[in-house]
Amino acid sequence: MRRILLRMLVVWLAALASPLVAQDDLVMGQIRSPILTIDPDRLFAESHFGQRINAQVLAQTEALGVENRRIEAALTEEERSLTLRRPTMPVETFRAEAGAFDVKVQGIRQAQDAKERDLQQGLVRGRDAFLVAATPVLGQMMADSGAAVILDRRSVFLGVALVDITEEAIAAIDAAIGDGSALAPEGQTPPEDQPATQP
Repeated sequence: MRRILLRMLVVWLAALASPLVAQDDLVMGQIRSPILTIDPDRLFAESHFGQRINAQVLAQTEALGVENRRIEAALTEEERSLTLRRPTMPVETFRAEAGAFDVKVQGIRQAQDAKERDLQQGLVRGRDAFLVAATPVLGQMMADSGAAVILDRRSVFLGVALVDITEEAIAAIDAAIGDGSALAPEGQTPPEDQPATQP
């Protein structure tokens, strides 16, 4: 019974959708529809702007990983040295050095965690900057299509693929703003280099 009802619903919705994007509404490849959809994740990830941001964050994440491994190796060696010297050290001296080492480790961990959070925030800022730059382009596409709204396709229960303008939007945004490097003011994307934390 449920399958029959679902099929009836699909047929009914398809019948409603058909007039919205009929063949007559495709003029020179331009969709004429009051409702359009996009995939925001694809829009960002496949645009030149999004690829630049993702490449920066990936490179900085890898650099942070290298830095973390270097720091870990240095701290491991420092801890080993302290352990080897312990038998020859006065108890109070050892406790003081061990306490200072623990404080140092905690400080480095907090600093490196902060760098990782900064990278994630940089990605969020990059996505926000992309949306700000892309909105006028999407607005023009909406106006050209006679549309009243552009919906996130992930929130659409059922629809026709013809109203999805993600691919066309990516091309239009690339043509309008490129990789966005000339648009983003300082601080919207992560810096190219992070200062190293000395162990």
